[in-house]
Amino acid sequence: MAAAPNLIRKIDNTPLREAVRKVAGTKLPSFNIYSKVAPLRKARRDAMLAGESVGFVPTMGALHAGHLALIRHAAQENRHVYVSIYVNPTQFGVNEDLRSYPQTLAADLEKLRRLNMNYSKEDLRGQITAVFTPTTNVMYPGFQPSSEIDGHGSFVTITPLSLILEGASRPVFFRGVATVCMKLFNIVQPDAVYFGQKDIQQTLVIERMVKDFHLNTRVRVVPTVRENDGLAMSSRNVYLGERRRKVATVLVQALRAVRTAFIDGQTERNHLMAAAQKVISDKLEKQQALPPRARALFEVDYISLADPFNLRELEKVDSRRGAVLSGAIRMLPIEEPQAGENTGTGDGRTPVRLIDNLRLEAVTSILLSSLRRKMITP
Repeated sequence: MAAAPNLIRKIDNTPLREAVRKVAGTKLPSFNIYSKVAPLRKARRDAMLAGESVGFVPTMGALHAGHLALIRHAAQENRHVYVSIYVNPTQFGVNEDLRSYPQTLAADLEKLRRLNMNYSKEDLRGQITAVFTPTTNVMYPGFQPSSEIDGHGSFVTITPLSLILEGASRPVFFRGVATVCMKLFNIVQPDAVYFGQKDIQQTLVIERMVKDFHLNTRVRVVPTVRENDGLAMSSRNVYLGERRRKVATVLVQALRAVRTAFIDGQTERNHLMAAAQKVISDKLEKQQALPPRARALFEVDYISLADPFNLRELEKVDSRRGAVLSGAIRMLPIEEPQAGENTGTGDGRTPVRLIDNLRLEAVTSILLSSLRRKMITP
């Protein structure tokens, strides 16, 4: 496999030039960086004419191991991997602070450069050959749509799927996600797009959009990447700090308690949700008993037990069909931060909303019996 060119053909954006200067001293990334549509489309056309596939990983930057896992999957399956880094304003509501979202372009480019160096030593089908870092004027050439629920603009809406769970808490979120993904898919024309299971409702919205609009791409969903203690990796984790970070695992612990109850034979909603509620209540009571200088409080937005295809809430899980168990919590600002305490980015003043999910896999009665035996075997 020929190596990607060790140069940048064109950098036509001042922040990009500054970011590249910061990448590994004088070392240049082994991929091309584009901020305009036309040159990226030319590169994509050249790949198509050469019969070489393109896998696409859309991101908002602040890259972590979860993003890198998506890119690795894309490199395993495609000759070219295109990565976009763009913080999309239309998926932030009017009461959500777009300015607080971490923007780390120089660090992101360095991570991608190092990733390509590693790929060149491995037996992968492809590597990163293009990074797309557009401005909002490029992505919304007419005018930037409004973030109000009834705001004006050219939107893609996928209902009713985008109106429940995350959509109920963030009414314009999936409208913004679907709109920007439609734009990016039209620009890149990828053979496959890669998303993480952590954002499971997002993946279902994208799958529905691709199917309903006959988009010529495949949606690949990659398992959630987690920290050693189970916390799902997220760009927002940098805001947690040490105190909130320790408590933030309550969500995955609650979801895992439900999964254990399901494997143990429970299928009724009230029994399964009781397992989650116990974990949450125990954790919250312990934190509330601590003095403000030591505690980290949180609020539960929702815990959902839903159909794996349409996310409608279930009263009973059909073990032949399975279910999606998902939830969201909000880690509240730190009270009484102590001298020298690691309070995270934003000094602990920013509420941090975390989401996660697990699948209750469809299983046969024979497999369920086997799982139960494994759980009780010493």
